[in-house]
Amino acid sequence: MGNRVRLIAGGVIVVAVVIGVWVWLSSGHESTDDAQIEGHVTQVAPRVGGTVLRVAVNDNQQVELGAVLVEIDPRDYQIALEKAKAELADAQATAAAAQSNVPITSATATGNIGTAQGSVEQARGAAEASQKEVDAAHARATTAAARQREAEANAIKAARDVERLRGLLAKDEVSQQQFDSAVAAADGAGADVDSARSQVAEAEAGIRVAESRLVASRGGEQQAHAALQSAQTGPEQVTAVRARAASAEARVQQARAAMQQAEQNLQYATIRAPQAGIVSRKSVEAGQVIQAGQPLMAIIPLENVWVTANFKETQLTKMRAGQRATISVDAYGGKEYRGHVDSIAAATGARFSLLPPENATGNYVKVVQRVPVKIVLDPGQDPEHLLRPGLSVEPTVYTK
Repeated sequence: MGNRVRLIAGGVIVVAVVIGVWVWLSSGHESTDDAQIEGHVTQVAPRVGGTVLRVAVNDNQQVELGAVLVEIDPRDYQIALEKAKAELADAQATAAAAQSNVPITSATATGNIGTAQGSVEQARGAAEASQKEVDAAHARATTAAARQREAEANAIKAARDVERLRGLLAKDEVSQQQFDSAVAAADGAGADVDSARSQVAEAEAGIRVAESRLVASRGGEQQAHAALQSAQTGPEQVTAVRARAASAEARVQQARAAMQQAEQNLQYATIRAPQAGIVSRKSVEAGQVIQAGQPLMAIIPLENVWVTANFKETQLTKMRAGQRATISVDAYGGKEYRGHVDSIAAATGARFSLLPPENATGNYVKVVQRVPVKIVLDPGQDPEHLLRPGLSVEPTVYTK
């Protein structure tokens, strides 16, 4: 009886120890089979379209950074580059000509203003001189008219004296000599009248000549003022020439940018590997016409892979970044790799689905959510790069 009790007690103790160890071990780690290998998948697409001349790689081939993948017929892009170079040369020549016109126009405008101002002063002086000449002619005409009136008065007086002396001579009251002197004086007065009239006519002709000169000089002054106003637009002309030069320089910049774009398009006709890795999903062949942005292949670098494990939200209670983990790979008979927790996603996987669940409805059913956890492998464990993105794994994170 005593031995039986001791055996039962021993068995209970062993079972309790086993259960305790199991509880301790199970509470110290979290595992999941909802996990897979992840890696960077770089889609290769052309930046220009055209006909494929050569495909330089095969499926699953290892390529280095910058290796030639696909060659597109470059002739169209070469022609476009030559055209862009010609347009740039034309724009540069136009800009040089426009720029050379700026100092010429500036100097010409300054000289024209000086010349026009001198012409205005000269024309103003000529007009003033003509005005003085007109005034002098009018004065001479006035003087000649006064002399004419004086001569006519003297002639009238002399004629009357002759008539009086003619009667006295008939009565022998005056001598023949006195009468002859009066007749000579009358003839002289008549001659003075004719001379005075000639001077008046000459003075009037001088007035007309002076006035015509005044009109001409005033017309010249007006022309000089018009020329000065035209010359004073020189700064605006210089501004316009400078604006044309700036516009020509802007066209040079546009042509240079177009040439650079044509050079880049020619370079884009050769598609190179954006990184080292394995070529996958190649869908391009020689002779095919492709468009810009069309996926041609993918390149996957196997040097940098990690594990995305979708743990239940109830398993994250003690899980933290930096905790040790082991990864069992199904493809290689459960071969284990070492790693550690890198980070825990900011949201559950359901939140990133195409149609996220809407829990604010009357049909709500509580479902345990899963949260992606990134596990990074320790370096140096996969020198042959056996791990491929998409392989199923079973990670275990040790939370103690």
